[in-house]
Amino acid sequence: MPIERRDFIKSTTAALTVGAATLALKPHSVLGANDRVRVAICGTRGRGVDHIHGFNKVPNVEIAALCDVDENVLNQRLSDVEKLGRPKPKSYIDVRKLLEDKDIDAVSIATPNHWHSLIGIWTLQAGKDVYVEKPCSHNSFEGRQLVAAVKKYNRICQHGSQWRSNPGLIEAMKHLKEDGTIGDVYMARGLCFKWRPSIGKAPQEPVPAGVHYDLWTGPAPLKPFTKNRFHYNWHWIWDTGNGDIGNQAIHEIDIARAGLGVGFPVQVSAIGGHFMFDDDQQTPNTLNAAYIFETADGKRKMMEIEVRHWITNHEAEIGTGAYGGNSVPPAGLAAAAKPAEKKQAAAAQAGASLGPKDAKTNTVGNIFYGSKGILGIDGYESYKTWLGEDVEPGPHGKAGGDHYANFIDCVRSRDASKINSPIEEAHISTTLVHLANASYRLGRTLKFDPKTEQVVGDDEANVMLRGTYRAPYVVEEKI
Repeated sequence: MPIERRDFIKSTTAALTVGAATLALKPHSVLGANDRVRVAICGTRGRGVDHIHGFNKVPNVEIAALCDVDENVLNQRLSDVEKLGRPKPKSYIDVRKLLEDKDIDAVSIATPNHWHSLIGIWTLQAGKDVYVEKPCSHNSFEGRQLVAAVKKYNRICQHGSQWRSNPGLIEAMKHLKEDGTIGDVYMARGLCFKWRPSIGKAPQEPVPAGVHYDLWTGPAPLKPFTKNRFHYNWHWIWDTGNGDIGNQAIHEIDIARAGLGVGFPVQVSAIGGHFMFDDDQQTPNTLNAAYIFETADGKRKMMEIEVRHWITNHEAEIGTGAYGGNSVPPAGLAAAAKPAEKKQAAAAQAGASLGPKDAKTNTVGNIFYGSKGILGIDGYESYKTWLGEDVEPGPHGKAGGDHYANFIDCVRSRDASKINSPIEEAHISTTLVHLANASYRLGRTLKFDPKTEQVVGDDEANVMLRGTYRAPYVVEEKI
């Protein structure tokens, strides 16, 4: 789409928080099926690797640029793209310089959580489409601002809730909401029982060569560098992550909410703790969150989300392989081998994990309870049902899809109605993450007003949901 863009980098804070009024957008033309879509991927160490491979498989998509604040990772990923038989992409360290590139059609965001909304908003203001990883926000305020920006700039935005593109789970939703296979569905549970060992304690140390740490920190408070505030373990630090409820369980929350057919809750209560380990982790490794929803017809529905970090049991055959679908992938990242160490090199080539290994007891999925039976979901492609008082096996299925292809199709057609995971739905589900964390941290039940998206009579909770920003990396009130 032709667009007159402001120079995002010039010199002032205003340039970093460019507003809508400064951008003169011109109508975007519909692309044909054979027109190449040029995608930039921002954040390339962990989930960004999956973005590279995902977009590489979509016809007529060029991975035109990579952006990462760690030059060591960036250089490796540029080489990885070339090994796929693709031209070497352009490279950027600062996303603001990337957004000046008029040849980029869309930006795919796989950075740490605290950058998701801000980069998304900047990208929309620059006249480009957005694929943003889960969770779409680090606090509920910026999630609302991202939704507003998508509407204001009339862009395509896909959230990384991949299950919404999988025919297996689309069929499961039909059983729950249209066919009435398990009757009146009154409760859903999301299970996130995933092996998470201790991260230990990491001392302060000099910033590694090639790492632009101030830029990595971005909107978060700038604190001394430690390895536990950096790659992957940022998930467990409040300034940058949201704990496992915002890392893995956001998927189960989104599935549970969709299956119940509900929006925002009216009441949230969460309890938990950081058990067993004495380490740097700030977020809970065990968390139980309960939500109450009120439907348009005056009925109430309930959701329970459970996060466990260690040895535990399976439920409804989830995690046992009985569903026949693909298991939830390990949380770790492909390791870089040292040439002098053959053992490490071989492990890296085999896709060794820098994060936690999947344990045999992992149980990640959903269970829905209805008046006629239950429906279980294992991971993101397969489901099973058990019906009647004798709990006899009922309909079941499995099938995967292509979330990246859905996004690219909509970028070409300019038809946002065909996006499988719209930002409006993502924001609602992600707000449930923020509400659970706020309830846990404050130690009390929260009453929530779905219309105002505010906690009723609790200023402390609303301040927590608003978040804070380190200038000049600010999500503004006016976008």
